[in-house]
Amino acid sequence: MKASSVLGLVAALVAMLAVGLWLGGHPAHIPPTLRDAFVDDSAGLNVEATELIEDNYYRAVSQEELTNASLQGMVRGLRRRYRDRFSEYFSPELLAQFKEAISGRFSGIGISVVEVKRGLRVEQVFARSPAEKAGLEVGDTIVSVNGSSIEGEPSDISTQRIKGPEGTEVTLGVQGAANDGLRELPIVRAEIALPVVSSKVVEVNGRKLGYVRLISFSEGAHALLRNAVRKVERQGAEAIVLDLRGNGGGLLEEAVLSASIFLPEGEVVATTDSRTQGQSTYKTVGDDLPARPMVVLIDGNTASAAEILTAALADNADAEVFGARSYGKGVFQQEVDLSNGGALKLTIGEYFTPDGTNLAGHGIDPDVPVRDLPATAQDEVLDRALEKLAAPQGQK
Repeated sequence: MKASSVLGLVAALVAMLAVGLWLGGHPAHIPPTLRDAFVDDSAGLNVEATELIEDNYYRAVSQEELTNASLQGMVRGLRRRYRDRFSEYFSPELLAQFKEAISGRFSGIGISVVEVKRGLRVEQVFARSPAEKAGLEVGDTIVSVNGSSIEGEPSDISTQRIKGPEGTEVTLGVQGAANDGLRELPIVRAEIALPVVSSKVVEVNGRKLGYVRLISFSEGAHALLRNAVRKVERQGAEAIVLDLRGNGGGLLEEAVLSASIFLPEGEVVATTDSRTQGQSTYKTVGDDLPARPMVVLIDGNTASAAEILTAALADNADAEVFGARSYGKGVFQQEVDLSNGGALKLTIGEYFTPDGTNLAGHGIDPDVPVRDLPATAQDEVLDRALEKLAAPQGQK
């Protein structure tokens, strides 16, 4: 064959290949000799494994399933290799749920829970929620969902089984706090707006004290927090208890804006260090409210943005910290959208408190360690904090 004919044939093959790839042709359908030239080794290996599974696995498996499994596998490898507890792959379905969570609205029954050996213990029942109407109470333990036991199941899986479309029903098997027998509660799901902030004024030893609880740093949380603090101050509160127990964090920007409620402009809230983004310093933006004595409540589930705010208030506002050691999350993540409609939430850097401490693995130790006893109806941590703020100046 003439050289010109060979060159023409090669050119035609390259042109056909380019068109096929541009139109979305699957690399697995490229002849091996050409695939080797146009697909790198790792990509080719993924294609080879995908094709083998699709053709030979004893159950029919969709390419979407294999893509999700491959991405999950990569992230799991990073988590194991670098002891990273926070990077995640979100399938399109899980991404929708994640965005729902940070927006402060979801479809469910209206409770907050913590994982225990038998299932999920109810920590809070939202007012006027389906859970409250069905008779679910704080201290109850959910042990089954629609007849299936959730003992030993990760809490994120169990809670997703409880959530569901508005108007649909879920049946919970519930064990009361007094171990008074198992009861079955059918509950119709509804649209739930998370009560991100709650507040009240209590009087102790003749002093009015404000109690404000913040459960997450979702979008707009700082504005709700500011309104709650101003509300208790208008009602005569002379000091503030800020309850961040169970607050798993959220948006860094919300933590900075929340700190700005209590601290003057220009105070360092946190610094970050990232291989790809460099170093950054986050400072308060001003418009702070009048300074008042403050106690911050934390526990083992206080994490991330909640730890940032706690440290900023302790370092810059002389707030005392009561409760138990916080979670200890010293890294931050960024969400990156993928072409399949999902996303990667990747750990991209570390953050540091105003005094330069990275909290990873050890958290914040409270100034006053106090344990809340689950067997009692009272809140020992809150009671101790209120007693401290109500004591005459100079007394503990």
